[in-house]
Amino acid sequence: MRLNLIAPIIVAALLLLMGSVYVVREGQTALVLNLGRVARTDIGPGLHFKIPLVETARVFDRRFYAAEFSPERYLTSERKDVSVDFVAIGLISDVADFYRATGGQMELASDRLAPIIKDSLRNEINARTLQQLVSGDRSEIIARQLEGINEAAKTLGMRVIDIRLKQIDLPTDSDVIAQVYDRMRAERRQVASRLRAEGEEQARIIRAQADRERTVLVAEAERDAQKLRGEGDAEATRIYGQAASRDPSFYAFQRSLEAYRAAFADGNGVIVLERNDPFLQYMRSDR
Repeated sequence: MRLNLIAPIIVAALLLLMGSVYVVREGQTALVLNLGRVARTDIGPGLHFKIPLVETARVFDRRFYAAEFSPERYLTSERKDVSVDFVAIGLISDVADFYRATGGQMELASDRLAPIIKDSLRNEINARTLQQLVSGDRSEIIARQLEGINEAAKTLGMRVIDIRLKQIDLPTDSDVIAQVYDRMRAERRQVASRLRAEGEEQARIIRAQADRERTVLVAEAERDAQKLRGEGDAEATRIYGQAASRDPSFYAFQRSLEAYRAAFADGNGVIVLERNDPFLQYMRSDR
């Protein structure tokens, strides 16, 4: 009979013991609810005890949490429509406030955090042009609004560490894309015209330099040629002089043959001379 009573008692004791123990792991935090009311909060890692059937333990992840939001459309300072896709990196800063505001549901916390972040970013994006938004320092946009975002996020028991702008797009249903493409084409045409003008200027400079060098080279070559011709003529004159001094009659004969050759070079030349003209002396006699 006693054994029949001991077994249920042991089982009941084990159930009570299991219901009174809970474990909080590294990177987690917990709170204890006493009949639905928050009794203890910010419980660290380890093995903890609670009153069975009266108290309930809720364990939450306290590590960084990345919340992705749907793209939001904004207007830039020049009234151009852009679509901004971003992600927020945060964590639970106060587990009690987090539980009271969201019931411990991270999805609900993200939904409530989204309008806070989107409205804060709207102020910065509305004050910037499209070019400043795309090519500027995106971290500066976040840094200017992060303090205000965290002030509002305190009510959710959360703290936002960083916000990353993943993508900035131009909506396809607006005329901004066409305007951007037109401006890009105009800028490319301007750059092409400038490069073409610079190329033509460089070509003119190169051609002028080449013409100047060609003129100098031709003049120097002509000068050297005249010098060589003068030296050749002088040498020929010297040689002719030496030949004439050695044998004047042969020199006269050689010069006459050269004159005959030049006079009848084409084979059709006609020369009218007197019979006793000295030009014909070597044709009349071999002496």
